[in-house]
Amino acid sequence: MEKLVVIAFGGNALLRKGGGVDFEAQKENVAQICATLKGMASSGARMIIGHGNGPQVGNVLLQHEAGRQMFEVEAMPLDFCVAETQGSLGYMIECGMRNMLASEGIERGVVTLLSQVVVDENDVAFQNPTKPIGPYYTEEQARELAAKKGETYHRDPKGRGWRKVVASPKPLAIHNVEMVKMLADAGNVVVAVGGGGVAVVNRNGKWEGLEAVIDKDLALATTAVAVGADEFYILTDVAKVCLHFNTPEERQLDRITVAEAKQYLAEGHFAEGSMAPKIRAAVHFVEQCGGECIITDAAELGNPSCGTRIVR
Repeated sequence: MEKLVVIAFGGNALLRKGGGVDFEAQKENVAQICATLKGMASSGARMIIGHGNGPQVGNVLLQHEAGRQMFEVEAMPLDFCVAETQGSLGYMIECGMRNMLASEGIERGVVTLLSQVVVDENDVAFQNPTKPIGPYYTEEQARELAAKKGETYHRDPKGRGWRKVVASPKPLAIHNVEMVKMLADAGNVVVAVGGGGVAVVNRNGKWEGLEAVIDKDLALATTAVAVGADEFYILTDVAKVCLHFNTPEERQLDRITVAEAKQYLAEGHFAEGSMAPKIRAAVHFVEQCGGECIITDAAELGNPSCGTRIVR
């Protein structure tokens, strides 16, 4: 069979700077991203696509909060909202891929799967939640909500108020990953593990969702390892990973080893919440699977020498 590739792109790719945040704007951005995958699709590569959902799930939480305040409609928990955006963004990506494949005369199925991702309830991340989500509150409101619901709120560093923070535990396993691989091996383009998946744990034999978010790049790296992918693509908004990013000493990296990637991480070259998680995901995949990880801008995918390649 042709090579098996896992492709990750972020939720911010659907909400580009300076662009609209409405459905039509996101749909157009999805269509542009899907167009960059036509070469890969026409080559017969088996494809698994994942996506981020940070901005989108944030908007859903705002909608739920507005409904709670204005109409006393119960706000849904975070695991529900993550599942909701998996479905809505999966729908958009599936439509974009179907339209691209049809325009190129490529006959392939496209399927979206809702993904649950197993985490450890004793993960140290739960002891110090740091991932901000949802609306901003006054200090009084935040303290009242924290006392009422047992949630954690932190002051926004930019002075915009207080926000709820949740844990970001490590992904341990992907539910139904065998089905994901089976569908991809059959030639279908599979959209899965959206937003890093819904975080779940097993309590006394029953699976339950958690108020947590999982880094989508690490979750998709875990998926890539589980399916034995040949290549793992992390699509971002820069053509290549850089040292001394956005300074006069900036230097693009074409190819680095796992050891070099770890060294650069230790030296603080990559920002947390930006490139650092992507590098860690790349290292995880290459170390565990032996394949190659490429970090690049989606627009560069047609270029054989695109991006920064992380190799063993």
